[in-house]
Amino acid sequence: MTIARPRLCCLIGDPVEHSLSPPMFNSAFAAEGMDLVYVAFRVGKAELGKAMEGLRALGFVGCNVTIPHKVEVIGHLDRLDGSARGPGSVNVVLNRGGELIGYSTDGYGAVKALGQEGIRLEGKRVLLLGYGGGARAVAFELARSLKGIEIIIAGRDAARASALAGEVAALAPSRAIPLGEAGTVGAEVMINCTPVGMWPNADASPVPAESIAMGMVVMDLVYNPAETRLLKIARARGCRVIGGLEMLVQQGAKAFEIWFGREAPVAVMRKAVEGRS
Repeated sequence: MTIARPRLCCLIGDPVEHSLSPPMFNSAFAAEGMDLVYVAFRVGKAELGKAMEGLRALGFVGCNVTIPHKVEVIGHLDRLDGSARGPGSVNVVLNRGGELIGYSTDGYGAVKALGQEGIRLEGKRVLLLGYGGGARAVAFELARSLKGIEIIIAGRDAARASALAGEVAALAPSRAIPLGEAGTVGAEVMINCTPVGMWPNADASPVPAESIAMGMVVMDLVYNPAETRLLKIARARGCRVIGGLEMLVQQGAKAFEIWFGREAPVAVMRKAVEGRS
């Protein structure tokens, strides 16, 4: 099959209307003089397999995968990179000559974003809200890349939270708690890995104010809106807050490197998304 120009990359998820990935990647392609276009496709769970086969058949360079497909997409791939095997979560797919390879860059992006803000996590107790694909990626990246860290998984489904904590415990001390006990564990860092608070439900927070200790570091992986309800509450309680935009940029830069084998124009990507959410 002959691939027409420009070639395509895409985002697959549900919803995708809020996504800043298209302007971020298209700005990067333009800055680098690359004949590529990035588009977003809203794909329901029932159509995920067909979408991935379409990606392969139509010669897409690759795709990003977002909620709710980061775990389920694995069943439609040919193999996983080492970055995705531990967390069992994929947010980047590379189409290498028809072979679909899954990668995880979410955890890398979160840790990199915290580092950009001067947050040192070694020896800290970190509370993760959620147990889905994003939480899995962040938990495994924290556990395997940082020393002396303790990870606590909080979620509404005790079985799922405990299952993730059990897997992570092979790499670092980890345990699960009910979401309602989030404010009782003495965590120094809280990271929201759920979609709660994401547009259009921007008035929601995954935890109430009393679950947020004064002075802790609070990060939200949600980037639209730029300051979520959780971060507004945390800021009012004197916390250091970090939004999801920098994580979006850092995980996207890593995806760019995976797809093209070259360094991403990070400054261009950051500028493309600042002020948009």
